[in-house]
Amino acid sequence: MHHHGYAWVGEKKAFDNEALRRPPHPDPPPPAAKDDAAAQRLVERYREVVAEFGVTGLPPLQTAHWLMKPPGTVKGTWEEPKEAGEWLGLQLAQAAPRFASETDREVTRPVLVVKAAVERLTWGGNVSLGHYLNGTLFHSVAPVTRCPNRSSPELPCPLGWPRR
Repeated sequence: MHHHGYAWVGEKKAFDNEALRRPPHPDPPPPAAKDDAAAQRLVERYREVVAEFGVTGLPPLQTAHWLMKPPGTVKGTWEEPKEAGEWLGLQLAQAAPRFASETDREVTRPVLVVKAAVERLTWGGNVSLGHYLNGTLFHSVAPVTRCPNRSSPELPCPLGWPRR
């Protein structure tokens, strides 16, 4: 088993674009007639999702779908859950001063979150955390288990690591 770490900071407006956070449906919509504006918008939206989902670092709606993102979005890889938890703790510590929520900025909170995350990673679960930052930014961080992933075992390792 190993774990990949993913992190993203960006405009909340981009994060709210859920269509780009889902993998494209395997069946494209039927071709649109020239006079059917709604169908044309659907086809265009589908093309946009096909072009963008697999190349952007925008966090997916399902945590396991991080494994479908480009290898360059992987911020770190660890064989031990504790190592992935240490990375997670560092990500939280670096972003915490900018968290919009006072509760999220509490000093003890990241320690408890990391402890729970390590427990989840130990049994093969995924972790996905998100925080609003001051201003209009959103922070997403996710350690994702691989070998295979429990929720999406069909997804390959983005870095080509073999299953163990």
